[in-house]
Amino acid sequence: MTVQGLPMAVPVANLPARVRIHEVGARDGLQNEKTTVPTAVKAEFIRRLAAAGLTTIEATSFVHPKWVPQLADAEALFPQVSDLPVRLPVLVPNERGLDRALALGARQVAVFASATESFAKANLNRTVDEALAMFEPVVSRAKAADASVRGYLSMCFGDPWEGPVPVGQVVRVCRALLDMGCDELSLGDTIGVATPGHVRRLLTELNETDVPTSTLAVHFHDTYGQALANTYAALEHGVTTVDASAGGLGGCPFAKSATGNLATEDLVWMLQGLGIETGVDLGSLVATSTWMADQLGRPSPSRTVRALSHKDSAESTEPTAPTESQEQ
Repeated sequence: MTVQGLPMAVPVANLPARVRIHEVGARDGLQNEKTTVPTAVKAEFIRRLAAAGLTTIEATSFVHPKWVPQLADAEALFPQVSDLPVRLPVLVPNERGLDRALALGARQVAVFASATESFAKANLNRTVDEALAMFEPVVSRAKAADASVRGYLSMCFGDPWEGPVPVGQVVRVCRALLDMGCDELSLGDTIGVATPGHVRRLLTELNETDVPTSTLAVHFHDTYGQALANTYAALEHGVTTVDASAGGLGGCPFAKSATGNLATEDLVWMLQGLGIETGVDLGSLVATSTWMADQLGRPSPSRTVRALSHKDSAESTEPTAPTESQEQ
């Protein structure tokens, strides 16, 4: 039996008609690699992702090379892809990082906050409030330069040191990021412990404190296999921006229990099955992740990449009908 290359679309009422995928593979996906990925490979990865139809591709981070050595080539990489007709957000941890990004023409930037004190200390060597104070001039200066600003918020559902994170604690930091001028908030399940009910509760309480759903994105890790279920819960709530990483690449260098991100291919398969538009060509995306897995020297963890790659391989070796001489 031949496995179909695309799911049957069966729309479900009250879900968004279209979802924007915020592709994080080139930044979040590669930042934790043990071996250095050449700049040319990163640039080709981003170009292939754009060719597959992704319109928002997080390119790199202007963080100090000491902390994330894999992204030390930000100045070399960004000019190699800046001509692409897509959004290319970059991470800027402080004003110095913002200066470097703006100098290269970046006009979509992101800051990276934490909902918990333990992770703020591990990731930024600051308290939550000290980190917010550091981000305030970054956000205001970025807005003055006509750049959009995304606020990442890690540990929204659970923390490896503190355990489950109180919803009110997350809401407070979200509200602070919006009040300082962030245009969008990405709610991160950094260690992958969220479940759909927890997702619904957080989104509801954010709305109750005047945080509109239109400003929210979700960023799920698949540690316990819950990323797609949690994404579906967010879609039911009206969220239309979902972070994902091509091939399921990624983790977090500052939280060792954080495994891979939600794979973009797995997300696209589900969205296509729901009749939700993404603009992404799944075949091209699978080919891109297969190519990147070859560059990294290991198979992709994405279930959809594995399934469709296996299908293509099986079809390429499928026996032909016997000829008369073969039948004899």
